[in-house]
Parts: sequence; C-alpha cells; structure tokens
Amino acid sequence: MSDDTIRLVTFGRIIRRRGRFLALVTVAGALVGYGTSTLVPPRYTTSASVLLPGAWEERELLTQAEIATSSVVVDRAATTLAWRGVDGTELREQVSAKAANGNIIKISGTADTPERAQQLADQLARQFVAFATRIVGDNTDPEAAARLETLRQAVVQANRRITELADATDPGRTVESVQTRTELEKLRTALREAIEKLDRADPASGKSSKANMVVMGPAARPTGEAPPTKEQLIAGGALLSFLLAVIGHLTAARMSRRLRGEPEITAALGTALIGTVDVAVERAAHRSQGRGPRTWLRRLLGIDTRWDIPAPRASGDEASRRLRFRRVCVRLRDLLPAPRRLLVVVPEGDGIALRAAEQLVAEAHGDPSTGPSGGSSGGGYPRLQVVTVSVSQPMVPDGDDLSGALVVLSAGSRTAAELAGIAEACADARHEIVGVVLAGPVVARTARSAGQRRHAASPALAVGDGATGGSV
Repeated sequence: MSDDTIRLVTFGRIIRRRGRFLALVTVAGALVGYGTSTLVPPRYTTSASVLLPGAWEERELLTQAEIATSSVVVDRAATTLAWRGVDGTELREQVSAKAANGNIIKISGTADTPERAQQLADQLARQFVAFATRIVGDNTDPEAAARLETLRQAVVQANRRITELADATDPGRTVESVQTRTELEKLRTALREAIEKLDRADPASGKSSKANMVVMGPAARPTGEAPPTKEQLIAGGALLSFLLAVIGHLTAARMSRRLRGEPEITAALGTALIGTVDVAVERAAHRSQGRGPRTWLRRLLGIDTRWDIPAPRASGDEASRRLRFRRVCVRLRDLLPAPRRLLVVVPEGDGIALRAAEQLVAEAHGDPSTGPSGGSSGGGYPRLQVVTVSVSQPMVPDGDDLSGALVVLSAGSRTAAELAGIAEACADARHEIVGVVLAGPVVARTARSAGQRRHAASPALAVGDGATGGSV
C-alpha cells in the first residue's frame, strides 16, 4: 500500500490524465439518473393549515399532529376522495403533519398531480377538524354539566332571596339593620365570586373553546415537482459517478504495490543499481503497450495512460542523455570479465524501459574502441541482446556464452512479486543478474528552450520520489 500523501495536485493529475474516462463515467451516471427519473413518477406536495385557538401546550400540539395523520382521519379522507385504486393504507405514506408556531398544524399531502395533492391536503384538514371536534364533544360528561347547571340556578335563587331580605330590612335606621344589610351584601359578593370561579373551572367550556378549530383557507396548488426532481436525479447521478470514479482512482493508488524506490527495486531483484537513464518522450507518454480488443478499449476509455506518476520533467539536450547511457556502458565494461556479452531483460509492457534498452544497445554498438571488423579490442563495451519477458509467466532464453543479465525497467511499473519472478527466471536460465538500470521519461527540450544554455548534466533526483534521472 502506498503511503504517499494525497495532495491537491493529485486530484488535478487524475482529472487531467483521466479526463476522458471521468467524462464518460459522469455521462453514464447522468443517464442512470435520467433512467431513474423515468421510473419514478413525478410527485407534487402542498399543505393546508389548521388553527387551534386557545392555550395549547407543546405536547398537546404534537398529539394533534399525530391525530391529523392517524389511520381514522386518513381512512375517512380516502373514503371521501374515492380515488380509484387508492386506499387509506397507501395514502398514509403520502401524508404528513407537523406543529408550527402560533398553534398551527400544517397538514401536507403528496400526489402524482397538483390537483390531487391539493384535494388530499384540503380533505385531510377537514377530516382532522371534524374528528378532533367529535373527540372533544364525546369527552364531555352530561351528568357533571347538569349538576353544575343546577348549582348555578340555586345560586341565582339565593341571590334573589338576599335581595328581598335586604329590601325588607329597615334601611339604615338602626345599627342592627345596617349590620344586616352589610352581611347580606358580603354574602351576595361571595356568591357572585363563586359563580365566576365555577365558570372558569368548567372543563366543558375549556374544551369547547379548544374544539373550535379553523381551517385557514384551501391548500395552494403546487407549481413544481417535489424533490427529487428529474434535474436533481440527473445531476445527482452525474456527481455521484464522478466522485466514485475519483475515489476509486485514489483507492487503487493507495493499494498499489508497484515499487518506486531504488532500494525496494534492487532488493526485489537481489542486485545493485548500475545507473539511471533518461528517455525522451512526448507529453502523452506512459501508455500501455500491446494490441487487441482490450488494449483498444483501454485507449478508447482513456485509461491506458498512467496517472499515478509525476509528469515527465524537462530534460537537457541529447548529448547529456547520451552521456548517461555511455556511463552505464562504462560501468558494465569495468564490471564484467571477457567475453562481455549481456542479456538485457525488459519486462513486457514497459515501453519506457524498452526504448531505454534499445538506446543502450545502440550506444554499446557505437563503442569507439570497436575495430572496423566489428570485433572488440578487449576493452570495449559489452555486447547486448535485448529480450522482453512476460511478468505473468517469465521465461528467459538460455545462453552459455553470456556473462549475465541486465534488468532495465522504469520505476513504479512493477510489483515486488513480478520482479522476484523475473529474478527467478534468470536464475533458472543460469544468468546472474549483474545489475539493474532504471529508466525514466523526460520531455525533450524544444528548439526555443534549447537555445538557452544550461549545464550538460542534469541535477540528481531520488528514484524513490517517482522522478527520473540522477547521476550514474
């Protein structure tokens, strides 16, 4: 697993190098969203408001909201509407109610047309008011109301009798008459206050005030579809597909086991690094090699380009690149005994390594110490023979006149298991791996930039960072 930090430049590299694939995935996601919108019929939602006069607690309002969507209310609404093929069970999935500020219950209905949504919300509001009023009327105790009315009539009669007694008393001629009239007035006041308290404490009067619910006008006819709309489904499908594709690329990069560092590559092959070379490529390099329908499909989708490696850096002139190849040939000449004949092993599908091997062969063939007859004077560059090896079933040809094998590959192209398989194939063919050459792509300098004088040798870069070049 790669432990490289995911930076913003990583997302830019994915979009730039896999732009065609991401565009196709996004279009496919939009088509899936469009197909989903055709399967899901359009829905319209509207609401009707019911005012609950009087003093209500919050829990009471929540109870009324639950009553508004109860099976009794919904079944009555379904019976009144009499929609074909629609019963109360189906309607319960299309209605909702919530308590709003100001003792208002908002009852919402959803249907496949604006007209039906309006009818559903209005009918639910009416049925809710009727049902709630009936509940309050049924809860009134008739016997308690009759006893209260009898008590009220008795108080009225007592008040009338007090008035008669007060009129019959000598009006203020004696102290006793004044005290009597005062006591009668106190009794009248006490009775009046008792009647007022009974009226305020009457549960029937409080329930009747709360039962006077009012439907605040008809529901508005909806002018737009309820979410998710067709446009939202299309946009959501496109965005979701794009994000999944990007996350898939990042996950694949995290799970990648391809070796990038020089110590890891040399340890997997069990040899030492001979040097690094630069291969001039176009900007659209790192394409997979091969032919066939699978390769053609990968190129059509735009996934044949490696995105998880940095872009090729600008290179020096051709002389500086050839100098690196000559240094590799010199090291091989100093390392091998005569006869200096090597088998250059290139993993199949590594186009950068294959071009580097071919250029290495060309540089060794142009050895200045080679005589006119083509033979070596004893101190020339080794003679190289290039062979591509399949990483799935590696097979290296035999050769008794060979001094060993030289592996040429690009960093970040193979896993440790694949390189170990190549090393085992070389050992089976009795070829000792004398070293490994790492090849990296660079962008050749244009004619304009070539006019700017620079040093012949490029600065050394660490192979473990995925860059190429370096002193050899």
